[in-house]
Amino acid sequence: DTACKNRPLDLVFIIDSSRSVRPEEFEKVKIFLSEMIDTLDVGERTTRVAVMNYASTVKVEFPLRTYFDRASMKEAISHIEPLSAGTMTGLAIQTAMDEVFTEEMGTRAAAFNIPKVVIVVTDGRPQDQVQDAAASARMAGIEIYAVGVDRADMHSLRIMASEPLDEHIFYVETYGVIEKLTSKFRETFCAANVCALGTHNCEQVCVRNNGSHLCDCYEGYALNPDKRTCSAVDMCAPGRHECDQICVSNNGSYVCDCYEGYSLNPDKKTCSATDVCAPGRHNCAQVCLSNDGSYSCDCYEGYTLNPDKKTCSAADVCAPGRHDCEQVCVRDDLFYTCDCYQGYTLNPDKKTCSRAVTSSLVTTEESCKCEAIAALQDSVTSRLEALSTK
Repeated sequence: DTACKNRPLDLVFIIDSSRSVRPEEFEKVKIFLSEMIDTLDVGERTTRVAVMNYASTVKVEFPLRTYFDRASMKEAISHIEPLSAGTMTGLAIQTAMDEVFTEEMGTRAAAFNIPKVVIVVTDGRPQDQVQDAAASARMAGIEIYAVGVDRADMHSLRIMASEPLDEHIFYVETYGVIEKLTSKFRETFCAANVCALGTHNCEQVCVRNNGSHLCDCYEGYALNPDKRTCSAVDMCAPGRHECDQICVSNNGSYVCDCYEGYSLNPDKKTCSATDVCAPGRHNCAQVCLSNDGSYSCDCYEGYTLNPDKKTCSAADVCAPGRHDCEQVCVRDDLFYTCDCYQGYTLNPDKKTCSRAVTSSLVTTEESCKCEAIAALQDSVTSRLEALSTK
């Protein structure tokens, strides 16, 4: 057994469940599939298996990427139900090409050189143009085995199968003996397996290749020029990752991250802007203004932003043009009050000033002195206002 494991395959079973296949016969087909799986070296790095069910419609029961162990495959097969009507074999083969043999659904890339194999099991004549679909599949590198049961049309089997026909067409009289084909397929897919014998020198993955072998690497690694050892690839190189903003390489794999002001969404790929002005997320002294994932600082009324663009200082409310006092502005933190020069009193509007009323008992000399002082004060006031205007 060690020297005769099946070569790695991407293997798709296409089983006919049209009306002509009786329920008990369909159960025999399911047993055949389960026994076939028991002979295969099933695994993510060895043989991957998919099962398709068809009649007049086609159903992919499970693709190549779903199960990598025999028990899970056999459990899924046990629950397959027949579709009953029609025999659209060509449609089934075309669906295999379009929907199953794709990298998204688990088919390995051409660089891995893993054979793509289809086994069609049918007991009738196709009701569509199977020849064109089969030819397209073969041209795409898919190897087709045709298994006919009982009333199966031999001509249809021949136009489906790959060359040489005598190695790709099998026939049994009834579903009751279809299990006999298990050993034939085992021999067909079997070859001396250098990889299983352990005589290879591959660092990571050994892939059997026509009696010889090739070395391969795990995902995230690339084969070195010596065709034997592997090196981690830059998974964050353009086009190799799905990160919205930042890709962080991680030993042959990668994780996504986001720019400052953004947070990673639950899909672990895309980013959304966060509230950068939330408490503790900024260093503004007074006001934080959010701006598409970034922010800037501002100040309350009466304050101005300092050169550091973060802190604020109280503004000079008594600076020219910032108040409406006629003579004197008196600053009081963020506010101000108006006052007047000596010899003037503040009017009820708390802004303008009027000359103060002098006592009637003053002498003529004192009156002259007062008038001279008042004139001097007017002159000084006018001069101050002129200077303030400049």
